[in-house]
Amino acid sequence: MITYDRLFIAGAWTAPSTAELLDIHSPHDRSLIGRAAQARPADVDRAVAAARTTFDAGVWRGTAPAERIALMRRFNELREANAARIAALISAENGSAGWFTLAGQSGLTRQANAYLKAAQEFAWEETLTPSDPDAPARSVVRREAVGVVAAVIPWNSPFSSATSKIIPALLAGNSVVLKVSPENSLSMGFLADLLLRTGLPEGVVSVLPAERETSEYLVSHPDVDKIAFTGSTRAGRRIASIAGEQLKRVSLELGGKSAAVILPDADVAKAVQGLKFGSLLNNGESCIAQTRILAPRSRYEEVVTALKELVESLKVGDPDDPDTFIGPMIRQDQQQRVRDYIALGIEEGARLVTGGPQVPEGLEKGNYVTPTVFADVDNSMRIAQEEIFGPVLVVIAYDDEDDAVRIANDSEYGLSGGVWSSDESHALAVARRIRTGTVTVNGASVAFDGPFGGFKASGIGREYGTVGLGTYTEYKTITV
Repeated sequence: MITYDRLFIAGAWTAPSTAELLDIHSPHDRSLIGRAAQARPADVDRAVAAARTTFDAGVWRGTAPAERIALMRRFNELREANAARIAALISAENGSAGWFTLAGQSGLTRQANAYLKAAQEFAWEETLTPSDPDAPARSVVRREAVGVVAAVIPWNSPFSSATSKIIPALLAGNSVVLKVSPENSLSMGFLADLLLRTGLPEGVVSVLPAERETSEYLVSHPDVDKIAFTGSTRAGRRIASIAGEQLKRVSLELGGKSAAVILPDADVAKAVQGLKFGSLLNNGESCIAQTRILAPRSRYEEVVTALKELVESLKVGDPDDPDTFIGPMIRQDQQQRVRDYIALGIEEGARLVTGGPQVPEGLEKGNYVTPTVFADVDNSMRIAQEEIFGPVLVVIAYDDEDDAVRIANDSEYGLSGGVWSSDESHALAVARRIRTGTVTVNGASVAFDGPFGGFKASGIGREYGTVGLGTYTEYKTITV
């Protein structure tokens, strides 16, 4: 049992506006694993007021970039030293398999290092060379902090979502109010402990677990200058409308329904082994999961059979078991949502290759679903168009390369995708035609120096590296 009966507001653990605690249950067996205070609008007011006061006084934004970099490097070192603890907390709360949460710690290091490198090389202030050598004035261009940032993140990958926002926001000199999901109150409480130990000035950062209504109160707050959101497209549209009405700066990393294009010359065995991670990571509860598998008709049944064998070989069960690849869904309503989509796929006429809506035998006490593969799927089916957020794969046949690109792009989303081929240059050419923010070739891992984000309904703006850091700054031009 872990209990957080206080809220981390303005850099200190303080009593919440209400003493009621939320019970946190294990997705594995629904046992009680912790309790935590939840923020209400009164707590948001305190956090935003402190952030506003601190920012306006220049307590943090007035420091040199080198000082901010040093403190963020210290935060990253503290996180690295506690990687096993963080992984265990996320597995306990989310049901994510231990292999995934532990492996993800190295990704957090690479993500942070890319931001730190970007901050070291960032053009915080530069003098432009006039286009006209006889110009009577010169321009000094500065990149200054936006102000008070409301960072709102989802439950599926809490540390990654949190650090992808708070690190660049703080590096740029902003004050931050981080709103986290109630389900992640324990791991995000530990994140707050790490921030406390980092030694940031008082008032610069708050971490508030809260329900959706309190989230809306935060993003609507008149003293918030920028909203940084990761979550569903539906919620993103609502936040974008609020930001537009109030002219707040906004960046949105939203949903996905990504396609993996297996070209005719691909090594199917290698492609399917790569999709074990590209399609089913984090129990399928991932916005970048490549859950639409596009296979050439000439090799269609070969791909379907290989995926069937792969999925049936994966152990489903206790996240703490080192042999487990897929754990439970985070909540019972999410479990039911995925099972309903599987039933829908059968109703739509797709061929059930393996899996189904039944709960895996022996795992009835938890939020488990049976990993499922559908074949003979038309891209117009709902199971091919809607984000299921679980271990459900659909295999779609294509006629030729142009048809594959057309199907891949026939989606309201545009977050991620993949191309598999024995000819890397050919795969790269196909990747250039896919309308998504990120495309991997032959299972390449994410490069944190490059920008990450989505086309179409998958979002606005980018995270990671120099581009991600820049989204937390405003341009100022001084003419001399």
